[in-house]
Amino acid sequence: MSASDFSGPATIAFLTEALTAAGVSGLEISWPSGQLRIVITTGNESGIDVSVTSRPAPTAQPSVVVKAPMAGHFYPGSPSRSAAADRLPQSVLATDLLGFLRVGPILLPLCAGRAGILTKQLAEPDALVGFGDPLFEIEPQS
Repeated sequence: MSASDFSGPATIAFLTEALTAAGVSGLEISWPSGQLRIVITTGNESGIDVSVTSRPAPTAQPSVVVKAPMAGHFYPGSPSRSAAADRLPQSVLATDLLGFLRVGPILLPLCAGRAGILTKQLAEPDALVGFGDPLFEIEPQS
C-alpha cells in the first residue's frame, strides 16, 4: 500500500466537498514533504481557501516514528502474521502492514512507510490514539 497523495486535485476536491457537506470549517493535513490546509469560510462571505505547501526532504534521522493518521483505536499486528513475527526488533519493508487503526466500523491499515528495523511499539493495543500520536519506531537500515 502506498502513502496517500493529499496534493492531487481530485483528492483536494473530494475533501473540500466532504467538509462542506459535513459543515466542517477546515482541515489541515501534514506529511513529511508537505502540508494541505483547506479553510471553508461561512457567514456573510463564502469561499474556499486551499493551500498546498511542499517542504524540502528531511535529512537522514536515526529513527522514524510512524504516527497515527487520525484518531481511532490502535490494533498492532496483522491477522496474517504469526506471534513470532510480532517480536521486536524485526526487519520491515516500506509496504509492510504494522497494524490497524479502527474508526467506527472501518479498519485503516498502518504501513511502515519506509524500510528498516522496527524497534518499538509506542502505543498499547486497543488504546484510543489521536492524530499524530506515535505508534511505532523504525530505525533506517544502513
